[in-house]
Amino acid sequence: MDKINKISILKEPNFVKPIEITYTHKGVQRIWEAVVTHDSVAILLWHKEKDSFVIVKQLRPPIFNANPSDGYMHELCAGIVDKEISKIEIAREEVLEECGFDVPLKKMQRVTSFYTSVGISGAKQTLYYAQIDESMKLNDGGGLMEEDIEVIYLSTSKAREFLFDESYQKTPGMMMAFYWFFENIKN
Repeated sequence: MDKINKISILKEPNFVKPIEITYTHKGVQRIWEAVVTHDSVAILLWHKEKDSFVIVKQLRPPIFNANPSDGYMHELCAGIVDKEISKIEIAREEVLEECGFDVPLKKMQRVTSFYTSVGISGAKQTLYYAQIDESMKLNDGGGLMEEDIEVIYLSTSKAREFLFDESYQKTPGMMMAFYWFFENIKN
């Protein structure tokens, strides 16, 4: 049975750094607790032959902690910016690692960037779009060994309904990406 076994305070974190920000706003000194995190990339994948979005369903321990009955999130393929290569190259690597598709860089389109978790971290996510097909598939994806990622094909015709179906836990970045797709790629 899946469960949270223990929650501890991090003494030497690898990916996040808790900080206290002291600042002055409108002449009043204030304090804010925050977390320094990595920026990230996310990729909206649309499979032309299947007329489907390729998304991932992934166990997210903070969600599992908040909702012990279901810690899985439906998300775009994504990853943190933690290497000395360009964001688009990181995006390409994440697509291969998580979803199994090898997308040439020239086939990836930068859509926009936005800040996430603004109340606690202010990390910036850059969104890319790629149209894929079976000729690009090299493996089944699934992520790294320590990840629990399921690749899902969500038909374009069901995506609008999926957006507002609260029985699926999902990220706002994915919701925004679907809106972008329907406005700009497939009306």
